Amino acid sequence: MSGGAAYLKTGEPRRLVARVVLAAPGSGCGKTTAATGLIAALRRAGHRVAPFKVGPDYIDPGYHSIAAGRPGRNLDPVLVGEDLIAPLFAHGSADADIAVIEGVMGLFDGKSGTPSFGSTAHVAKLLDAPVVLVVDARGQGRSLAALLHGFRGFDAEVRLAGVLLNNVGSPHHEQVLRDACDEVGLDVVGCLPRRQQLDVPSRHLGLVTAAEHGAAALDAVAAMGDLVAESVDLDAVVRVARSAPRRETTPWQSTVDDPVPGRPVVAVAGGRAFTFGYAEHLELLRAAGAEVVSFDPLRDEHLPDGTAGLLLPGGFPEQHAAELSANSLLRKEVADLAATGKPVHAECGGLLYLARGLDGLPMCGVLDAEAEMTSRLTLGYRDAVAATDSPVGGTGERRTGHEFHRTRITPGVGGQPAWFWRDREGRPVREGFVLNGVHASYLHTHPAAAPESVRRFVERCSM
Repeated sequence: MSGGAAYLKTGEPRRLVARVVLAAPGSGCGKTTAATGLIAALRRAGHRVAPFKVGPDYIDPGYHSIAAGRPGRNLDPVLVGEDLIAPLFAHGSADADIAVIEGVMGLFDGKSGTPSFGSTAHVAKLLDAPVVLVVDARGQGRSLAALLHGFRGFDAEVRLAGVLLNNVGSPHHEQVLRDACDEVGLDVVGCLPRRQQLDVPSRHLGLVTAAEHGAAALDAVAAMGDLVAESVDLDAVVRVARSAPRRETTPWQSTVDDPVPGRPVVAVAGGRAFTFGYAEHLELLRAAGAEVVSFDPLRDEHLPDGTAGLLLPGGFPEQHAAELSANSLLRKEVADLAATGKPVHAECGGLLYLARGLDGLPMCGVLDAEAEMTSRLTLGYRDAVAATDSPVGGTGERRTGHEFHRTRITPGVGGQPAWFWRDREGRPVREGFVLNGVHASYLHTHPAAAPESVRRFVERCSM
């Protein structure tokens, strides 16, 4: 059992809602367009849609949230353990009548070095959910039948229930593709034509976040919804989702034993620069007794009144360094708060904000380090051990986290590191900073896996 399982409260099991997984043979096949458009189209048709994303991705759920009108959530067995996937799904789909789960990478691509652990297929099996394969049909003909035959037969426990064809070039092309699907006995639930106007701006880590894209994100989601409504048989998709076997589970609950009294204020950075976070984190903070108040470091010159602790999530501060630097009043307040020993938890983008500088521009100066953009992508899961007592954990506690960045901070570790782990060659790695009440690292973790760390943080805020 994962660490978070101990915090599941007893309650009535709930039947999992109708559910469908949108997967693909590989990355770049159009899963996000198809999933976001499907969520929007189903919502317009009167459904209450719960959106999910497999893996640690923070960007796609932002578009899902716009489409569904409710938080997009992640399902990642690597970060939270297999035992929490169905409970987290039940929690996130409360009051919904259908759930759309967007996959990650290719259907069977999971954590490096494992046989599909953490993959879309893995999550589909944990939820007993049927799969619709989104195929980029550009350049495809009858050979599509061979591709589908291979994917359907690769793992008998994964039920491939339909195909959604993307980038279909013409009516004749569509017929060729439908004939290929008929050869292997798979239904086509929709055919998306090639449309350039649906392109959403991307950058070094994927799509531009919905928060940064602003009104254009709303327009893009609306266009995706229009496309799917016109090109996909929504009734067929609903039938696939309702074909999922009956399954009951006790939902995960954002409940923490012995909440901290006094409702200390936890300030959470947001806005366009800090968009990477899990909905369950805020829910657990509130359950632990905190009053959660958001603020925007690009706009707000002061921390929220009564701030007793600070959460700086990930995001793209490197894209907004000039604006963050120009807000000198807030930078000074953050530095002053950290100097008092109040708890500060910073992940990835938050780490950069605490540095002396970012690409030559002054930041908060809490950490004696400089940050800069690079051309090198650092990506992967880390099996980490807490190296130092901090507001989020005790020495020796184990966490699984995820790194995803193209920045570098020098030095990459403080006198008291946040984490130890081993790289792929087995060499020891020391990473991050623990300084007074500050815990800052590139590592993203999922609080549902260790809700006790959230209570610890709130307790430190009340001291």
